[in-house]
Amino acid sequence: MTDHDGPATVAGAAARSDAWFEELFAAHAGAVHRYFLRRAPRDDVDDLTADVLATAWRRRADVPDGHELPWLYRTAGFVLANHRRKGRPIPVEALPDDVDGEYAADPADLVVADTQVTEALAALSVRDRHVLMLHAWEGLDGEELAAALGIGRGGAAAALSRARARLRTAWDERVSA
Repeated sequence: MTDHDGPATVAGAAARSDAWFEELFAAHAGAVHRYFLRRAPRDDVDDLTADVLATAWRRRADVPDGHELPWLYRTAGFVLANHRRKGRPIPVEALPDDVDGEYAADPADLVVADTQVTEALAALSVRDRHVLMLHAWEGLDGEELAAALGIGRGGAAAALSRARARLRTAWDERVSA
């Protein structure tokens, strides 16, 4: 039996100990936190991060070896979508208003702070923005991007290519206007 609640899942979860989770947390909690800093109201970031990590613990048998971070980003996308459905206002992939120095300035953050770039990104679909931000902000490419999007590697490459083309078009429209 291989369903979500079956014996295979129970055995897989038992193999993933507290030490496994501590390693996962140490390696990736900061990246998940930064993911939400870029996408959610500052007051909700810690709770959203905790939700993702709690899900990783509960579903530890489902976390693929070697692709833990893309799995966490995919889960973070679902957690954020659920958060948005609850009616809380969330900026569209916006830079936080107050950078408290917790993280070094990221060139991607500085680019998105530019008004023309923000307008070009706002002209894209949510999906295109998500693909571009996973690539630019989170540094995912190839198999990691595919895992985070829940699609094959070829599909991820095509989605990134299409999103880049649409961003170029949106940029050209903004610059020529």
